[in-house]
Amino acid sequence: MTDTITTTSTEPQQEKHGLWARVLSEFAGSLLICFAIYMMCTFGSAFYNVNLAFITIGTGVVYAAVTAIFAKISGAQFNPAITVAAMLTSNTKVLDGILYIIAQVVGAIAAGGLLKLVLPTSESVAASQWYAMVVNGYDKGSSLYQSLNQLGLTFSVTVAIIVELIASIIVISAAMVSMKKHGTVTSRYAAIMGVSYAAGAAIAFPVTGASINPARATGIAIFAQNQGLTQQPLQQLWVFWVTSILAAAIVALVVIVAQLLGAPKAPADADVAEAAMVEETEAVVPDDASEDVPLTGEQADANYSVVEEEDAQEETK
Repeated sequence: MTDTITTTSTEPQQEKHGLWARVLSEFAGSLLICFAIYMMCTFGSAFYNVNLAFITIGTGVVYAAVTAIFAKISGAQFNPAITVAAMLTSNTKVLDGILYIIAQVVGAIAAGGLLKLVLPTSESVAASQWYAMVVNGYDKGSSLYQSLNQLGLTFSVTVAIIVELIASIIVISAAMVSMKKHGTVTSRYAAIMGVSYAAGAAIAFPVTGASINPARATGIAIFAQNQGLTQQPLQQLWVFWVTSILAAAIVALVVIVAQLLGAPKAPADADVAEAAMVEETEAVVPDDASEDVPLTGEQADANYSVVEEEDAQEETK
């Protein structure tokens, strides 16, 4: 009875929920996060101008809130890069991770579709004006391209890659530090993720619009394509997937190396190993083993003489 209770209490939280329940939670969380960010970047920017503090704090709060809702179901990864890092470090099963990523991307696409439904357009306000504030890109695809162009400035693809890579490393590292075995997370996970996403947004927003999450960039890029933007979003989408996966690989490699270096070393001393073998051998020797103890030299000679006498008597007969 006691063994059963102990086994149940140590069962990973995610295993208490079916695979499809966890996949649906990743879909729902991705949808809510992406839709909220899309709304902030469009309506929020339109009414309050492009405000870095508004976007940064809003992004952090949204991620923290939705993470707190779904953390006990799937671990609230909501980012393909985090899921890849979790798979590489064996915190998430490969099949689970693949389904998580699919759900995250589909959720972001659904959020992009919802945004398209609610965006108001008219003869004076085209859809491109809304999408220009929310898409992720660099150079002409940057949400701040018009402002930068007036100053004669531009952000190259190299700058975009560096900024997105650093921001993604911050977010993925925070997730890995807060993630335990089997994808379970600590009680501070939601707050840590909120702060890390806010920091990443503060770094990357002026350059790329702060993707950090390739699902977020994909969801809006699909619906902003062929909407009259200066730069087609799908042509620059590869940057956000490549930087995110690269950041996941870097963080996972660091985690694996740290685990290997921190693992306790097995005793290499030959004497210790030999002593252990002797103890193990003595443990399996039966109690009556004393009956088979070899005779001393004198005892052996006496027995040999007796045998010779018996043989001689037999020959005499």
